[in-house]
Amino acid sequence: MSKLLFAALVASLAFTACKSEKEAETAEETTTTEQTETKSAETVVEGVEIPVTVLNANLATEDNLKAVGMSDEMIAKVIEAQPFLSMNDFDALLGDTANKEELYKAIFVPFNLNTTAEADFKMIPGVGDKMAHEFEEYRPYTSVAQFRKEIGKYVDEAQVEYYLNYVFVPVELNTASNEDIKALPGVGDRMTHEFEEYRPYTSMEQFRKEIGKYVDDKELARLERLVYLKQ
Repeated sequence: MSKLLFAALVASLAFTACKSEKEAETAEETTTTEQTETKSAETVVEGVEIPVTVLNANLATEDNLKAVGMSDEMIAKVIEAQPFLSMNDFDALLGDTANKEELYKAIFVPFNLNTTAEADFKMIPGVGDKMAHEFEEYRPYTSVAQFRKEIGKYVDEAQVEYYLNYVFVPVELNTASNEDIKALPGVGDRMTHEFEEYRPYTSMEQFRKEIGKYVDDKELARLERLVYLKQ
């Protein structure tokens, strides 16, 4: 093999290796970019960053309220007014508080999907006219599963879960599933068990009497707004 031919062969091999290395680097950069974009997509919904936890204003402690930036004066007002029967009451108490949309990414009183006015749904960060209409369109909701199904026609699962920080479906005390009871704001395994333990309920007064064994009057008033009995 001539020296000239050998030199050309070496140059060609070096070029091919360099090209392969460059393509590998590009592929790695693309993969990294896609992973970053996917991560962002999982944490942002319609331009609104999905919070890890949206604090329920009815369950918030003084320390919780300080953490979201409330003044001592406002904290005292909120604690005294708990529980709020609706988000509207909480909103009214806050008055002209600056940048409520930012605040409501961190703290909220979940809306009853079956009774809230369509316009009020727009207090939820990132919810506009179209989605507020869809929330209202499928009433009455009988379960969280129904909400997921219907609203899932328009948005992905992550966005549906985001909305569930801000809304709830009231449950019928004698027939609601374990899953639907646990989906209520601030109701965990223990209270779900107590709800089911005293079935069948014959009146709301019975509910107040039995559940009042475990919680104080304020918490009982909060829980009562989450449930109903068929007449």
